[in-house]
Amino acid sequence: MTERTETAVRLVILLAIGTMAGAAAFTHVHDLSVAHGQPDWIGWANAVAVELMAIYLGLELRARRRVCRPVGLVASLLVGFALLSLAAQVAEAEPSVWGWTVAAVPSLAFLALVKVVLSNAPALPPAPEPDQPPVDWDETPEQTTTDPEPEHPADPVPPAVPAPAAVSAPAVILPPRGVVQSNRPHVVGIIR
Repeated sequence: MTERTETAVRLVILLAIGTMAGAAAFTHVHDLSVAHGQPDWIGWANAVAVELMAIYLGLELRARRRVCRPVGLVASLLVGFALLSLAAQVAEAEPSVWGWTVAAVPSLAFLALVKVVLSNAPALPPAPEPDQPPVDWDETPEQTTTDPEPEHPADPVPPAVPAPAAVSAPAVILPPRGVVQSNRPHVVGIIR
């Protein structure tokens, strides 16, 4: 089986499980809301809010981890919405161990699917190591001369050759002092 075929099969399975588990979870939350006195449209609004918040919070958790931001509140909310969804599934079930287990399957499958998809981070190549140490932009570089010493001081001085026209380099925009973006290496440029 080629990698492309395997990816296509995985996508079909993902969509099938996600659609069926999501539909069951949405329906249980809707039915529970309606059974407890909410109008039909509010039942659907509750289902959308509970189920999609779990997906959104999973995405937010992944984004925060990527940029090393705190995840405590988001993780707590994710657990809370997952438990709320699971409670809605179990509340609609026959009051037995098997009834609760079977009713919990759509919610658990949906949440497991979200977890697997969101934890499948793309592999990023490691940042290349700089060849030279970082440059301190606050220091002024020492002026050095590049004129070679004449080998024979008695030799006549060659006629002056006009210098080539100066080529202007593009302007470099640096971030404000003290600000380093997390996705950029600490070396902004290398002066040669």
